[in-house]
Amino acid sequence: MSKEIDKKKMTGLIGLAQRAGKLKSGEFSTEKSIKSGRSRLCIIASDASEATKKRFSDMCTFRKIPFMVCDLDKEELGHTAGKELRSSVSVEDAGFARSIADLTEGGIVNE
Repeated sequence: MSKEIDKKKMTGLIGLAQRAGKLKSGEFSTEKSIKSGRSRLCIIASDASEATKKRFSDMCTFRKIPFMVCDLDKEELGHTAGKELRSSVSVEDAGFARSIADLTEGGIVNE
């Protein structure tokens, strides 16, 4: 399967999770979702700062929550979630998280 198709499916699933109310976006909301234990998958934009990537990866590793740095940049990730620029999102539904994880071949860390 090509990367473009995977990207299209991933954006579709993220958008669907947003419409279902199972997605938190933005650094503050994502952090709150992770720390409260509701997050099933943390997705970080490819062009997020190294500090942001480290902060969320450390947070997720500590709480044993899967995370990934996706092929989407902040603009694409935000647009997918129906918002402005977003460097991170949290998927709060196990089904959506599993479906997104299945699209990435080995891209999920700490699964």
